[in-house]
Amino acid sequence: MTLKSTLLGAVALTALAPMAFADGHSGERGRDGDVKVLYWQAPSILNPFLSGGTKDVESASLIVEPLARFTETGAMVPWLVDEVPTVANGGVSEDLTTITWKITDGLKWSDGSDFTSEDVRFTAEYCMHPEGGCAQGAKFDGVKSVEAVDKLTVKVTFEGPKPNPYGPFVGGESPIIQAAQFADCLGAKAPECTEANFNPIGTGPFKVTEFRPNDVITLAANENFRMEGKPAFASMTFKGGGDAAGAGRAVLETGEFDYAWNLQLAPDVIAKMEEAGKGVAIAGFGPLVERLEMNLTNPSPDLPPETRSTVAEPHPFLSDFKVRKALSMAIDRELLTEVGYGKAGRPTCNLVPAPALYNSDNTECLVQDLDGAKALLDEAGWTDSDGDGVRDKDGVKLSILYQTSTNAVRQDFQALIKDWWEQIGVETELRNLDGSVFFGGDPGSPDTFQKFYADVEMYANTFNGTDPQSYLSAYRCGNEPKPDSQWQGENINRFCDPAYDALLDELAATGDLEKRGEIGRKLNDMVTKDTMTIVPLVNRARVSAHSNSLGGVVLNTWDSELWNAADWYRIKD
Repeated sequence: MTLKSTLLGAVALTALAPMAFADGHSGERGRDGDVKVLYWQAPSILNPFLSGGTKDVESASLIVEPLARFTETGAMVPWLVDEVPTVANGGVSEDLTTITWKITDGLKWSDGSDFTSEDVRFTAEYCMHPEGGCAQGAKFDGVKSVEAVDKLTVKVTFEGPKPNPYGPFVGGESPIIQAAQFADCLGAKAPECTEANFNPIGTGPFKVTEFRPNDVITLAANENFRMEGKPAFASMTFKGGGDAAGAGRAVLETGEFDYAWNLQLAPDVIAKMEEAGKGVAIAGFGPLVERLEMNLTNPSPDLPPETRSTVAEPHPFLSDFKVRKALSMAIDRELLTEVGYGKAGRPTCNLVPAPALYNSDNTECLVQDLDGAKALLDEAGWTDSDGDGVRDKDGVKLSILYQTSTNAVRQDFQALIKDWWEQIGVETELRNLDGSVFFGGDPGSPDTFQKFYADVEMYANTFNGTDPQSYLSAYRCGNEPKPDSQWQGENINRFCDPAYDALLDELAATGDLEKRGEIGRKLNDMVTKDTMTIVPLVNRARVSAHSNSLGGVVLNTWDSELWNAADWYRIKD
């Protein structure tokens, strides 16, 4: 087997690419005062292992970091280690069952203590604990053990050959947490550790000075940060809340903020804001997909939480494939894209539209077919027996509660989809929830996307890096959010297919890139066109904005958007 034809070979060609951190503005750390960042979906927690929300993962990435991450080109680079392990440099075993990371000597936590292999080992124990729930559990799929070999060496052993061993500790979704701080937070105790979850000690460029959940984070430059003279900013004010339009205006029109995330706005609205001359919008395509999730379980409030979280009680009508397919057929994705995103969107039928290697030749859904959707429902026995305009069968009405987060574009999508669904005889009730709550991961809230107490929900999701193995592993049987996992888990719709799991295992053991692409496309099709468990709508570009006075910003669609905040600086007049 030649390495250049394998995933590991591809990594070997990019992993050691030098990082260019110089911004041309050297000087004292903290020299540029305060920088103001606005995420209109406010962070609720600063522990990415207890939230799958992008807002929480990315805000935490300013503080806690992984061993390696991805650049704006998708290249994997060392972050807290000297080099990315490969077979060629001896870091990955010849039989592909182990990967050994060598931590850079001299790294400090923000409290001044040493960063060691024990912190890495503990992070794995924390996420893999059988009595806990980890929002990033798929990153550890197939991990047998994690061993602290010595103070600066960590060895991960897999259950079998793992041509892609870069799930654990790679990318902003899988950072290292401090063992000393989280020692008493294992398993079911994890959500109870408020101080640690709200004020994590980290290795990143900033440290928390105050965190008000769903409101504002005040951060200060980490005096123990490993890069001399960085960050340039002495502090960061990270404001949450509001809406996308307000966030765009705050940077592009008024200049009140320096950076605004996720401008989920119509393109003409953004262009009009830019005319004020205060800032610029930035955009880049990656694998971010706006989609509908179909609930395969019965969300009835009359059932106990344990039942509502598993397929033990199937959904009364969404368990019918023909109903799910009809709902998809009724949607005009071209119109949704035009209305919501313009050139910053592409209609898609795929959960994984990028990289191209994993983009399935699946275009059937791109043509709206209302008549075909009606015929399919007729064929399945769903008819309007009482003439009220709503189809029914065996006493069950096709009546959908369709929820999403509060956002102008998403509410436009809801209105259009509701109209199309009602044209085919499906009654649709719309519900929108504050994004800070919907994506917050609070185990006590009934309104999180993980609990999915609705029939259909809509949001966007993506993955770190250019390989979707961990992302696709989210839909493995048993990975559903449930009460005994504190409602953490990535398998939102409670999809379970042993054939899918077997194909995941095959992907995990496959090194040849072309073969990986073939398997990845099959997995994509199994949860989309073959089952319509996930109904993709639009491959969205990431669109954010920064002020004209903020330098060093590099938009990254393959990792945390704030991945290089240490390089930001103030452009002087």
